[in-house]
Formats: sequence, C-alpha cells, structure tokens
Amino acid sequence: MSGRVAAIIPARLGSTRLPNKPLLRDTGKFLIQHVVERVRMTTRLDPIVVATDDRSILSAVESFGGRAVMTSIDHQSGTDRVAEVARGLDVDAVINVQGDEPEIDPRELDRLADAVLEPGAEIVTLAAPIHDEATYLNQNAVKVVVGERGRALYFSRRPIPWTADPNAALTAGLVRKHVGVYAYSKSTLLRFTQLAPVDLERSERLEQLRALHHGITIRVLDTPVDSAGIDTPDDYAKFVARVARWKSGKETR
Repeated sequence: MSGRVAAIIPARLGSTRLPNKPLLRDTGKFLIQHVVERVRMTTRLDPIVVATDDRSILSAVESFGGRAVMTSIDHQSGTDRVAEVARGLDVDAVINVQGDEPEIDPRELDRLADAVLEPGAEIVTLAAPIHDEATYLNQNAVKVVVGERGRALYFSRRPIPWTADPNAALTAGLVRKHVGVYAYSKSTLLRFTQLAPVDLERSERLEQLRALHHGITIRVLDTPVDSAGIDTPDDYAKFVARVARWKSGKETR
C-alpha cells in the first residue's frame, strides 16, 4: 500500500505517578530514546518525530540524533499534541506512538501503517487476547468489543463483554485488551481533535469513545503482542532489569 506514514511520539514531563518519565536513564539511555529506537526499526514509518512541550525533552532527543518539535503547553491530550505536529507534515497518515512504550513491536507498527493506508480507513488500533481473569477484571486494562470486519463496537475499563462466567468468555476468545497505539488518516486525526469531548468519553476516561460517538470507524487488528507501558516506578524498575538481562545475554528480546 503506497503512501507516507509518520510516527509522532508525544512526550511530556508532567506524569504524577512517575515524574520526569521521558528523561529517566537508569539503563544508560533516556526512556524516550528507547521508544524512538524501537520505532526506527520499522520499515514503513517516516518521519519519526517527538512532540513535546518541554525543552529538556527536546534537548535529550536531539542529543541522540532524534527529531523533536516544540508544541503548545495548552494541549489537553497527547492526541492534540500529535495533531499540532501532523498539520505541518506532508504525510497521508500518522501513528501516535506513546512515549512510555519502550518495548513496542516494530512489526505491529508496520501492520498499522499498511492498514491505515487502505481506502476508507479512518482509525486503526491493536488488541491482544486476554487469557486471565485478573486482567479481565482490572479497570486499568481497557477492553474492546469488536464486530464485523474488525470494527470496534465499544471500549471500557469494565469487563466486556460481560459474562457471569469469566472463564467461559476467556476460553471462547471473546475478550480483548486494547493495546493503546493508534494509526489515523491525517484528515481523520485533524477532524477528531476538533470535536468536543462527549459524556461517554468523560465517564470512562477513554478518548476513543469520542470517535465512536461521532461515527468515526475504528478498525481493530488482533495481535499476539501486548506491549507493556511504563506508568509507575515499579514498571520502570522491571524494565531496567529486563534491559540488564538483554545486555548480559541472559534474555533475548
């Protein structure tokens, strides 16, 4: 599928659970550097741009040869920050790669790039199967219900589809965890960020429900890979330990 797809990585310092997250470097590299290097392993994404409102992040990215752009400090979400950068790029589509996902799978990003360039595509995202009841019931794990041709019907922090017997839903393969990386056609991204938040979005604290409310189609690609984001000090400590094992050859990526 022909067309140009950018990767834009929003990054800010204001994480309450893990301050200065993009600039953490207990591995010897900034966390944001790990993310950029994973995206550089793709074959379909160009350019790769970090979108930030902080000059210390800009300087860090430039120090390892990355490309970063300063954006407004007034954005309410990472998607708004991505859209500001996308307006100035000559591309057909954009993938919003979270700045705290240093283990994102480059092959899945390439799949998203191909899918979002298909005729009529608006938003494309990923979902991984849930195999355990704890994840099914965990409100921090966003679930998605998918209809015909992979079209997202609804996203929720609650267990969906609901069943009195969680094991039956898990065994039947009905339950999917949303993997929060989005590919947008450029026109859809710019349209989406002009729409006002809706009640469902505020209730669930899930921005993608705004798109569904307004009739924007979100296609869900199944993936076996559930990349782990870094949200807490414990998440980061575990990531640092994994990097140490990779460097020592005790574990492969």
